[in-house]
Amino acid sequence: MFEEAQYFAPVSTTEEGDVVVELAASHPGFADPVYRARRNAIAALALNYQRGMPIPEAEYTEQEHGVWASVVRELAVKHRKYATAEYLAAAERLGLPEDRIPQLQEVSDLLHPLTGFRYLPAAGLVPLREFYGVLADGYFHSTQYIRHHSVPFYTPEPDVIHEVIGHANALASDRYAALYRLAGQAARRVESEEALEFVSKVFWFTLEFGVMAEDGELKAYGAGILSSYGEIEEFRGMDIRPLDIAAMGTTQYDITKYQDVLFRAESLAHLEDVVGGFWATCDDDMIAKLVADRA
Repeated sequence: MFEEAQYFAPVSTTEEGDVVVELAASHPGFADPVYRARRNAIAALALNYQRGMPIPEAEYTEQEHGVWASVVRELAVKHRKYATAEYLAAAERLGLPEDRIPQLQEVSDLLHPLTGFRYLPAAGLVPLREFYGVLADGYFHSTQYIRHHSVPFYTPEPDVIHEVIGHANALASDRYAALYRLAGQAARRVESEEALEFVSKVFWFTLEFGVMAEDGELKAYGAGILSSYGEIEEFRGMDIRPLDIAAMGTTQYDITKYQDVLFRAESLAHLEDVVGGFWATCDDDMIAKLVADRA
């Protein structure tokens, strides 16, 4: 996934008003004071942001631009082999820079004319209802920091490579973008936390870690797979199950390792029919019945 784990470093504000990103001792950047200072500054940009403002620019070093260029170059090779045709066409349509990290405002400016989506900066973890709900309005929350340069093909957290290479390329597709919007509408419609979690799990097993049959092969369309240098080579060997809303919404997953259970759509039209249809119509009662039937 994000190589080893999805981990959002806690963000706090001191009494003096300083923003501090609390990196774990195991984080590759923990002992790098320059990186940590930059992470704090980038988090502060998001905490001070108000929707409608231009997104403040994050400061990146030449080393970090080099990390982006290296990862993009290697992922492009893997995408040609493993990504769905719709994702590849959308990536070409979006035209992200290959040699430097794009600013989120730049990504928004490229994306909005295509599918109406814009990016919002996030300091770290965004509450589920807020993260998914704004998708209905054509917004996507994204971190701005990038992984530490010492390990360019590993990240313990969803960085700008995951958020942009994985999600922005997909959001440049009219058909995938429509599914994101439907997920947001579903998150807004359901009332209970249990139903919201069900909706989020369906998103996890599709737009984050979804796979699809295409031209006799298994291809990936999920952002978590397509932004991971390691997992993209492993997903075909996992436990691949048929697309099933009740199963996806009730299956537990471990975010600290590669996903060993994946759900296969037979085509993009199949994904739109089954998952898009669910998100377009689901409510608390429907989800409660799906859960009860699985018990």
